[in-house]
Amino acid sequence: MPYLAAVSTIDFPYRIDQSAVKAYAQQLFAPSFPGIERLMPAFDNTGIQSRNFCQPLHYYGQARSFEQQNEDYVSITLEYAVQAIEDCLAQAGTAREAVTDIIFVSSTGLATPSMDALLINRMRLGAHVRRTPVFGLGCAGGVSGFAKAAMMAQADPAAVVLLVAAELCSLTFLRTDFSKSNLIGASLFADGIAACLLKGDAHGTGQVRYRAAQSTLYYDTPEVMGWQFRNDGFKVLFSQDIPGLVRQHIGADTGRFLQQQGLSLADIRNFIFHPGGTKVLDAYRDALQVRDPQFLTHTQAVIRDYGNMSAPTVLYVLQRFLQQGCSKGYGLMLAMGPGFSSEMVLLDMHP
Repeated sequence: MPYLAAVSTIDFPYRIDQSAVKAYAQQLFAPSFPGIERLMPAFDNTGIQSRNFCQPLHYYGQARSFEQQNEDYVSITLEYAVQAIEDCLAQAGTAREAVTDIIFVSSTGLATPSMDALLINRMRLGAHVRRTPVFGLGCAGGVSGFAKAAMMAQADPAAVVLLVAAELCSLTFLRTDFSKSNLIGASLFADGIAACLLKGDAHGTGQVRYRAAQSTLYYDTPEVMGWQFRNDGFKVLFSQDIPGLVRQHIGADTGRFLQQQGLSLADIRNFIFHPGGTKVLDAYRDALQVRDPQFLTHTQAVIRDYGNMSAPTVLYVLQRFLQQGCSKGYGLMLAMGPGFSSEMVLLDMHP
């Protein structure tokens, strides 16, 4: 079975308290957003104490074109993704020349040549590295990317697959968009970059091994989450129906997935979930009816300390499990994203 050799994440230089973000957002929105005070408690109900931002707070109040925002996305992502990759390779004791494949996952900026090509060029990775840029998976991108990387390593036991998930959600903030969805996005989203290295079993074995994956698209739900592309940038779209969809689908979907592997929910010892927000976490509890009050402890800690970083967030949760201790047995990675869709990965974890 393919195994996880290392995972690395980025702490950006601007860790900003949620209370400061709330005050700044109210200052920005108040002149043009009637009744803004009624919506400000959204910042207090997220479970977030601080946010991982790639820029200082005053940056977000300055007018910028989409071109300028996207240039910042490319330059900042390139700089910090290199750091994450270098740390990941060092942890794994793997030379950059050994990388055979790279998957780059993001939904918050655009680049052609794609970011994977820019990273290969900057780091002088092998000229024959197989490249897979993935755009548009949003919050589901970390789990989906992990599954794709593992399946590449499963198909080629000699493979060394580098997964990079990078989202600079804060750069998509539209200071002149006075919609409720933009305000809710401003209360939740942050920036994150994570790198994972997965290897085929020709390289040996590891403590965290890939077992299986499942992707599910829910028909007729494209309006639930996504972007509207405008002249001034990416306008966030998401529905208040997301917790309801979690309650409606996740219990049955998880049961079917685990049953196909000869398992049940009772066999899962480590729940490595993407934290969509407090309401989504409550919906997970309702849908799965897991009685252990600690089963989302690491997920809650990541959103508390970093905010919702979209695709990389679940990899920050995975790293926390590895650093602070996971239980011997199976782990379930889970995230939901645009489509509307869910992504699951089953892991065999033996610390």
